[in-house]
Amino acid sequence: MVVMIDPQLVRASVETAWDSGIVDVLRRYIEIPNKSPAFDPGWSDHGHMDRAVEMFVAWARSRPIDGLTVEVVRLSGRTPLILIEVPATAAGSDEDPDRSEPRTVLLYGHLDKQPEMEGWDADKGPWQPVLVGERLYGRGGADDGYAMFAALSAVEAVRAAGGSHSRLVIMIEASEESGSPDLPAYVDHLVPRLGTVDLVVCLDSGAADYDALWVTTSLRGLAGGTLEVTMLEEGLHSGSASGVVPSTFRILRHLLDRVEDSATGQILLPELNAPIPASVVTAAVESAEVLADEVVECLPFVEGARAVSDDVAELVVNRTWRPTLSVTGLDGAPPPEDAGNVLRPRTRAKLSFRLPPTVDSQAALEAIEHALTSDPPYGARVELTEGEAGPGWCAPELEPWLAAALTTASEIHFGRPVGFQGEGGSIPFMGMLGERFPSAQFVVTGVLGPGSNAHGPNEFLDLPTARRLTACVAHVLDGHATRSRS
Repeated sequence: MVVMIDPQLVRASVETAWDSGIVDVLRRYIEIPNKSPAFDPGWSDHGHMDRAVEMFVAWARSRPIDGLTVEVVRLSGRTPLILIEVPATAAGSDEDPDRSEPRTVLLYGHLDKQPEMEGWDADKGPWQPVLVGERLYGRGGADDGYAMFAALSAVEAVRAAGGSHSRLVIMIEASEESGSPDLPAYVDHLVPRLGTVDLVVCLDSGAADYDALWVTTSLRGLAGGTLEVTMLEEGLHSGSASGVVPSTFRILRHLLDRVEDSATGQILLPELNAPIPASVVTAAVESAEVLADEVVECLPFVEGARAVSDDVAELVVNRTWRPTLSVTGLDGAPPPEDAGNVLRPRTRAKLSFRLPPTVDSQAALEAIEHALTSDPPYGARVELTEGEAGPGWCAPELEPWLAAALTTASEIHFGRPVGFQGEGGSIPFMGMLGERFPSAQFVVTGVLGPGSNAHGPNEFLDLPTARRLTACVAHVLDGHATRSRS
């Protein structure tokens, strides 16, 4: 094991930063209902996003880091972006005269949130910070409010331990939970200030457990939209109209059968499928050996319910590479207690397709729309609106210096080797950066371990994991600077 900067000094600095104020700021942040624009179209008028940004900026500007600059960048009609720049330490500066731009480490997070969701425990709520032991409950703490605090605390730890780092840029966006529609414009706008990005550290991913540093090797893509089926101008008495007018819900079921086998969950469209590499299967088997039944046991199944397979490795492949369909919203029907004997005029469903990392998400969306809207049964009016597509991503092979830094950091601060896994979610920014900086290395990691329940009720941030992850990032930053001088 190669030891870089003094791990005791790193740990002490990180614990001081987290215990002296970060948790308090995150508690106040959780209280702000700064939902992402997709869930709060009036976000600009409501002011919640600006409150969160101001809180983050005030804390960042208070940090004792030489040369630190903090700026809120605003493009017309878009959510704000926090841009933080930290110059390289003397030992970490790029001294190569042949380079026109300095090497840059780009650290990424976001501060917009998912909506409330039902099902919170009676003593908890989305905008109600609750500390239970070492877990901070509330919307956004783990996804992804902690990221900026971890990034800057890692910088402080490097310097406190006598280490070095290259030039750093920290970007905290405010539209990630909406698919990052504003981020491409900001990246284009800021390209002259980014320099040559050759390391990206993303703090918005998951962890298979809380006992190791977990690095994400792939992210699924995303496609979806709102499918609306309409047969009538108004509702009719079901006794007189049923049997003559087809139910819009039955038509919806029929249409979904075109894209998904409802008995197995298999996605039927070839444009949404891709070969699964042998390396992915091997990694899934290795992860299954480490995680055992935790993949299933951490999920809140009702009594008697079970997963789609008893093979843990198969479940890991399912959630990281195979395409899936989730109906995440339904509209057009009253709640059962208010439902009369009425044949409803329309049914709307929000569809979310997760795609293999290598699938073309735009081509997938076009195939979905064609399959669902072509030749509709009974001449129904069928529309797919609010279509969205986000690319998947596969990590490049780790360079030796980065593999060594990750291994050392995990063994020091978690006591176990680093783990690698694909993630079932999407981070659109990673695919975008992969295309723009094809030679960059990536560390995509995060605190979203079992039960942390991002997007759902009772989301929590596991504070010991956040501290250890922060310390690991410090080692990676120092390792990058050491590599840059070699």
